[in-house]
Amino acid sequence: MDFFTTPETTAEKLGLMVFAMLLFVVVMGGLLFAVDKPKRVPRWVVVLCFLGPAILLVVGGLVYPGVLTIISSFKNRTGAEWVGLDNYVTAFTTDQFQIVLRNTAIWVILVPIVSTFIGLVYAVLVDRTRFEKVAKGLIFLPMAISMVGASIIWKFVYEYRPDQANIQQTGLLNQLLVWIGIPPQQFLINQPTNTLFLIVVMIWIQTGFAMTILSAAIKAIPDDIVEAARLDGLHGVGMFRYITVPSIRPALVVVVTTIAMGTLKVFDIVRTMTGGQFGTSVVANEFYTQSFRQSNEGLGAALAVILFVLVIPIVVYNVRQLRLSEEVR
Repeated sequence: MDFFTTPETTAEKLGLMVFAMLLFVVVMGGLLFAVDKPKRVPRWVVVLCFLGPAILLVVGGLVYPGVLTIISSFKNRTGAEWVGLDNYVTAFTTDQFQIVLRNTAIWVILVPIVSTFIGLVYAVLVDRTRFEKVAKGLIFLPMAISMVGASIIWKFVYEYRPDQANIQQTGLLNQLLVWIGIPPQQFLINQPTNTLFLIVVMIWIQTGFAMTILSAAIKAIPDDIVEAARLDGLHGVGMFRYITVPSIRPALVVVVTTIAMGTLKVFDIVRTMTGGQFGTSVVANEFYTQSFRQSNEGLGAALAVILFVLVIPIVVYNVRQLRLSEEVR
């Protein structure tokens, strides 16, 4: 059997598994030996054993594919001819892709802001209350659900059935509308509000993350600062505005930027709930569609590069804020 071919028989699969296990044992044994016997092994060997695999994985799994993607973005749909910036011109000037970019911008603006705001308010309200643990557990629970699982749950919530006397709505939201006398709606089809209903799913998931981080930051505020503020007459909204928010600003920055980066790469929700149809597609979903559904490698690569470029400023800002926080400490 050739090493790079897919094993077909049970014996071949078993042999490949045994080989992989032996390789793992040999590599880990070498690393542990190098750590346990530093006097017998040169320092450069220890460094190579620890950094070598990581460097190979980064180069082979990130740098090399990234360079190939950038090169492909300047080629045609088959990758056979150079077309220069044509793919980028198409991405920024065609109506279809302008809708994609607009949707992505809406996601990146709304999800971090709304998720962080709800998570912050919730963390403040339940802080040091009697049912704090239960309340936080309930809001954090969606974080334990996969994006696809959450999308399926909310797809059932938005489920639509024709408004007929003998047909009962199975979607929770439409059933609530029927109870109050409003006809059921096709939430995932009607544009442009369908994008907002998809965004609700991401907010539902990310609010738990924001609440957890910000709650920990709130608990880290020194008690003497809180007591001094209360002696100065600060309570309620004043305490929240002048003490809580400024004290947890580094955590707020981390939460907002982290959620923004995750939102830029959103794919599962859109793919599962609408497949990118009805004007709901975003950049991550569109480059998948162009690359693997439409077989347009050049345009798909260009969209992937655009997504990468959009993420860079957020990453740089996040790193800069973390360094500033470390300098303050």
